[in-house]
Amino acid sequence: MIARATPLGIVGVGRMGANMARRLKECGFTLAAIHDTRPDAARALAQELGAQASPTLAGVTERARIILTVVSDDRAMRAIFAPRGDSLLRGARGRSFINCATITPAVHLEIERLARRAGARAIEACMASSIPQARQGTLALMCGGERATFRALLPLLKALSPAPRWIGSAGRAAQVKALVNMVMNINTAGLAEGLALGEALGLDLDLLREVFSQTGANSRVLETDGADMQHRAHECYFSAAHAAKDSSIALVLGRQKGLRLPLAAATARQYARMKRVGLGELDKSGIAELTFRGRGGRGLKRSRD
Repeated sequence: MIARATPLGIVGVGRMGANMARRLKECGFTLAAIHDTRPDAARALAQELGAQASPTLAGVTERARIILTVVSDDRAMRAIFAPRGDSLLRGARGRSFINCATITPAVHLEIERLARRAGARAIEACMASSIPQARQGTLALMCGGERATFRALLPLLKALSPAPRWIGSAGRAAQVKALVNMVMNINTAGLAEGLALGEALGLDLDLLREVFSQTGANSRVLETDGADMQHRAHECYFSAAHAAKDSSIALVLGRQKGLRLPLAAATARQYARMKRVGLGELDKSGIAELTFRGRGGRGLKRSRD
């Protein structure tokens, strides 16, 4: 089992990774090394948490026994686990990797194989929830990989989630996460259309959201995004760009199984459109900018990290 003195590394300290690092530090874990493609962000967080900013990936592996990765996509994941050059795999024997990004299941399988060849262990710990939950340690974590590795890493996982769930072998948790985000994105797009039509009909949107909450139109998305859609408050917790990526992952899985997923396809097109018109860094609630009359992102104030 993991001692809190076991040195940890974090690779990727954007909105989620930085708050996970803060949570682990608060829980008494030892943060030894932090790396990000933005060196200034790594240095700032390292100074805040009393860790060391590593300019290289290999330096993280050298200083840490357990490394969490929170990167953006398949390409970024393959880059940090590259078989040659600067890589987390250099000197990785005996290390454990916890990979938290939402990427394709096939890449999680690929990374697990590469880690095993290097004498290391790797699991996926796919996250549902967002920035506040990362900071508070209340993430929903869906884990895949060897069950023994999952059990060995449970003390750390439980600092991030009240109930980490083992889904199955490598890639299985990524499949579940893809489906979670596919359904969430469909719900988000549907809510945006319902509220937009309500506004066009001249209905009171506060009243409409209340009626939705008491009927079959209710959803978790209504709770988290409904008021934001109405009031154009799209501070980013889960970006439209990430929603586009995750819906595409689910569509590929569907095609591989010979399924037609018309709602998922339509939703993916909407989020892809947000990226094309420069709204990809808004929260997923920003899809309402495409449905409400006279919006299209005009007049919005955009906030960035």
